[in-house]
Amino acid sequence: MIAEGTKAPDFALQDADGKVWTLADFAGSEFVLYFYPRDNTPGCTVEACGFRDRGAEFAARGVRVVGVSPDTAASHDKFRRRHALSFILLADPEKKALEAYGAWGEKMMYGRKMMGVIRSTFVIGADGVVKKVFPKVSPLGHAEKVLAAL
Repeated sequence: MIAEGTKAPDFALQDADGKVWTLADFAGSEFVLYFYPRDNTPGCTVEACGFRDRGAEFAARGVRVVGVSPDTAASHDKFRRRHALSFILLADPEKKALEAYGAWGEKMMYGRKMMGVIRSTFVIGADGVVKKVFPKVSPLGHAEKVLAAL
């Protein structure tokens, strides 16, 4: 996992509307980049809805929220509509950004080792440097913890 104080890795990922976003698109303002395993699963829905419900608080601080998973842009569109998510969801089916940020790797699930998304969050400063890392996130109450760290 990348460390606090390091330059955030660049990415080029498509959102639910087909627009491609890069790190440079967020230059000049702080943003939250969170990695999650899968759209419409219980934990991922709790986490996303937490960010949605605190959207005004993030906006008041001038901070955008961006979610990334290996799901497709079409899956993100359904997830966004189903749960009225107002922030950007980026598709990383090739796992390039997931790997660059250290959010893809070996983990334990149901007592066995497997490769998968390591739920994690990064606060990236206006200068593109990682200000805060939240490794191995628990979905419930996570948005509040991120807000408290801003």
